[in-house]
This record gives sequence, structure tokens and C-alpha cells, in this order.
Amino acid sequence: MRVRVRLFAGLRERAGVGTVELELPDGSVLGDVWPALTLGDEPPGILFAVNRAYTDRDRTLAEGDEVALVPPVSGGDGRGSEPQELFRLSERPLSVNDAVDLVRSDAAGAIATFVGTTRRHSRDRNVLYLDYEAYEGMAEQVMESLAADLKARHSLCEVAIHHRVGRVEIGETSVVIAVSAPHRAAALDACHEAIDELKVSVPLWKKEVYEGGEEWIGHGS
Repeated sequence: MRVRVRLFAGLRERAGVGTVELELPDGSVLGDVWPALTLGDEPPGILFAVNRAYTDRDRTLAEGDEVALVPPVSGGDGRGSEPQELFRLSERPLSVNDAVDLVRSDAAGAIATFVGTTRRHSRDRNVLYLDYEAYEGMAEQVMESLAADLKARHSLCEVAIHHRVGRVEIGETSVVIAVSAPHRAAALDACHEAIDELKVSVPLWKKEVYEGGEEWIGHGS
């Protein structure tokens, strides 16, 4: 049985490649994938996804499955004229106005926003720039699922989440979240929850490049 394994952030750098084709015995489960990669001890905190959905290690694999090894996502501080998707990864600067326009509604009495920016100093180091990596396709799906949950729990009008990938310079925006709701309190609460949940559930990773070195941020990544 042949499966395609996707690696990200520090795992990709350890393997030297981002994609590995594995031959596994029929009936193999997710837990068999890491040993088959022969990359040494498994780092703590890795999650597994099959065909862009998180799942348990005991899931049985099938021919042609795409398996992703997802290191703990970034705990981070966080396209011009692109299609206006609610959930977007972008290599180009983000626009707060674009996100706000996407969530405007005649039913909304408030729009709350969060903007994450790249700061110069982090953990007593001078940061030169950040480099974000994402599991494209799955990241947008998780954003959409997160937004659907928030809309249901807070009776929101709409949610937009836009995040940079690639190199992000000091002072540039790395993430924009816009939330509209009939009432102010719901919009503010949901916006706060959105950025907290994005940090732990969306497969996005941040490399901090600083004077004298670099590091993937997030335990085990």
C-alpha cells in the first residue's frame, strides 16, 4: 500500500523534503507512519491528518491516502488585489478593510477586528523577519470550521480570517480577523476566541529569524 506523507516546518527541515512516498503493509495505521520515516525519535505533540482532516493514530490507512504530520502550530504573535475569500492564505500584504467589507451585513450592529503584526523584539532577541508556512487546503478548511463554530455559539453574522504565508517583515501584518454580529459583546468575544483558537488548531507554523539564528516557534515544531 502506497501513501503520500506531507511534512511541515521543523519536520520538513529534518527530513530534507516536504513530501515522502511510503510503501506500507496493508492494514497499516497512522501510528505506523513515523517509524517508517526513519527520522529518529518522534517529537512530542505531533498531530496526524488524513486527507486534510485531523484523526487518531489508530486510523487504518488506505491506498493513496495523503497523511500529514502536523507539528504543534505556532503560538505566534501572528494577495493586493486577490479574490475576496473569507478564509485566505496570502503571500501578499493583508488589508483590514478587505476583511471588514467581507463581513458587513445589514443585520450587524458591530464589527470587531484583530490585527497581528510582526514585532522587532521577541524573547530578548532582535527579530529580523518571520517566515510562515501552512498546510494549504487544510488550513482554510480548519479556519472555516472554526468560524462556523463561532457563528453558531455567538449568533454572528459573518467571520473572515486572513493569514500571511512566506516572509513577513517587521511591522507588517501577519493575520487579520473580522467578526460581525448584531451586538457588540458577541463580536468582541468571538474575535478574541477566534485568534486564540487559530493559534492552536490551524496548521500554520512560524519561523522566527533573528540576529544570530532562527527557530520554529511552537513546542516540538
